[in-house]
Amino acid sequence: MRIVAKKVIIYSMLGLMQVGMFSSIAAAAPGSLHNDNPQRIVQLDRHDRHDRDRHERDRRREHDERLRREHERHEQEMRRRPFESRREWHERQRRENERHNRELHEIGAFLLGLVIGRASND
Repeated sequence: MRIVAKKVIIYSMLGLMQVGMFSSIAAAAPGSLHNDNPQRIVQLDRHDRHDRDRHERDRRREHDERLRREHERHEQEMRRRPFESRREWHERQRRENERHNRELHEIGAFLLGLVIGRASND
């Protein structure tokens, strides 16, 4: 009797979960499933496209500027300072190269986000 009761409870829970999943899918379905009105196609007007393109150009410009500043900063940090020994300079170069690579990865991730964002909007 206990085994039958457990099975009834488990199958009931599975059934409720399936009903819940399908009801959320039905709620997320396009409006044409809920009513008989013809589906309307919404198009972006030129201003929206223009604003999106301008925003993308601004973000690309920001990316390029960050990259330029990072390269300038890296170049400056890689130069040897008058007061440091050769060993200190090489150690600082090693740390700076690691930091520079992390920063370039972060900037690259920013650009990748731009590309993915653009692809998802199209």
